[in-house]
Amino acid sequence: MIFPGAGREPSADRLPLPVRQAGENVPAVAWLPASSAPPTAIVLVGHGAGMDKDAPFVTRISRHLAGNLGCAAVAIDAPHHGERTPAQERGLSAQERRERMGLAAWRARNARATAQAVADWQAAIDAVRALDAMPDVPVGYFGISMGTRFGVPLVAAEPRITAAVFGLFGHPAGDREAAFARAAAQVTVPVLFLLQWDDELFPREDGLALYDLLGSRSKTLHANSGGHLQIPHDEISHAAEFLRQHLTSG
Repeated sequence: MIFPGAGREPSADRLPLPVRQAGENVPAVAWLPASSAPPTAIVLVGHGAGMDKDAPFVTRISRHLAGNLGCAAVAIDAPHHGERTPAQERGLSAQERRERMGLAAWRARNARATAQAVADWQAAIDAVRALDAMPDVPVGYFGISMGTRFGVPLVAAEPRITAAVFGLFGHPAGDREAAFARAAAQVTVPVLFLLQWDDELFPREDGLALYDLLGSRSKTLHANSGGHLQIPHDEISHAAEFLRQHLTSG
């Protein structure tokens, strides 16, 4: 299987998705199969820190899910990202934004935004299911790095999500009482977890500890050598196929 962007571009249609949550617009897009066949599943694609709903990485995954696997892919701008970036941080790279705030403050802000991100994603599920031919199709989640920071609490809280891909994130083994750790224990759907062995942002021990915290009885860990942004293309394609199989096997 070819990772999206590493060969022929799959045929898929991108459209703005109207999402409202707590009286505010949530910037969102949906990628749909170009064929007339209705999507077989919905996959929420959570972006990493410093990215947004239209980041190349997110776009390639979404086009692959829609054009090659027949799913509807949905992406939103997470709090403080994309169209929601604070004015003083616009135009800066993710690294520059982290350096300006300090890594600890950057992560603390994302942690405080968790409840908002979860509510935004739940509103996005409502919006995409309101489209023709998609009221009852299964829902999956694909989010690594910051996509896992928000995705774990989302999957724990949202019964419509029935399979998930997490990774490139971690949590200290000794801290099982934090809200994030408690949410991880409440995740019971099938999970594929991706780990970079030499991740410079999240030590492998914390990644392994998070995998251990996940409450699912059906979970798989894939580890690859390399740093945070060196995840192999084939691994992403495999993750997309993992979701397709679990969401459409019935």
